[in-house]
Amino acid sequence: MSAEPVEIADATEALAEFLAASAGPALVLSGAGMSTDSGIPDYRGPEAPARMPMTIAEFRSGPVARQRYWARSHLGWRRMFDARPNAGHRALARLQHHESTGPVITQNVDGLHQRAGSTDVTDLHGRIDRVICLDCTAISGRTELHTRLTAGNPGFGAGLDPIQRPDGDVELADTSDFVVADCRVCGGILKPDVVFFGENVPPARVESCYQLVDRAGSLLVLGSSLTVQSGLRFVRRADQLGTPVAIVNRGRTRGDEFATITLHAGCSEVLAGLVSRGLVSRTGPASARPGR
Repeated sequence: MSAEPVEIADATEALAEFLAASAGPALVLSGAGMSTDSGIPDYRGPEAPARMPMTIAEFRSGPVARQRYWARSHLGWRRMFDARPNAGHRALARLQHHESTGPVITQNVDGLHQRAGSTDVTDLHGRIDRVICLDCTAISGRTELHTRLTAGNPGFGAGLDPIQRPDGDVELADTSDFVVADCRVCGGILKPDVVFFGENVPPARVESCYQLVDRAGSLLVLGSSLTVQSGLRFVRRADQLGTPVAIVNRGRTRGDEFATITLHAGCSEVLAGLVSRGLVSRTGPASARPGR
């Protein structure tokens, strides 16, 4: 296994060869770089400004912090809701359909993989389109909450065009007048059904992902810097098993030392290139397979 990043001019061909050599469909681990082309910014991309997300401890600290979170999230939700799958999402769904790739573990909370047609997707960090009550654990839809927050805060944010943040919220200084909605079931505290910084992914979900890694013919990392242990642990597991790892990301990652190949390129360009050149099928004609 190569411990150094490999600069490959034809990243599409290199990835096609990697997938063709896999012992089975590649398990996919995706990160924020998959969704940047859909207009959703990331925290750690080469051009991403420094931003600090709200931690779970801060969110639980009191009503002022939650007011600040929900005010910013309320204004950012519409942009997140309106985001559409990009060429990379659509191409990955095609690759899965043709059995070049298999299940998807995504660190993203935007649901764009499913909207593009991918199946067998594990939302490692949850989904921003769901809301959970911290008291009674009731799950509800984010669209319903958005309607309630709009009714409770008429005209809030009118005329503003704040900067969008990676987690579906925006940069906003004054949130002191925002009215937060409570759980309709028990009156408890509502939180988006996502894993905040400082919060643990549910153990059963982690174990399920480990099992996917254990069964995978290879692991394909798409658009993740692997900075946090949440995703890096699966790359480490693949390395321990001797499972080939390919990383497609703009810039270096914490997992490069474990990778068979590292392709410093955009996910949309590389994945769409596979599809447009017909390099998508593990079961198709030999002419569609590289090196045959």
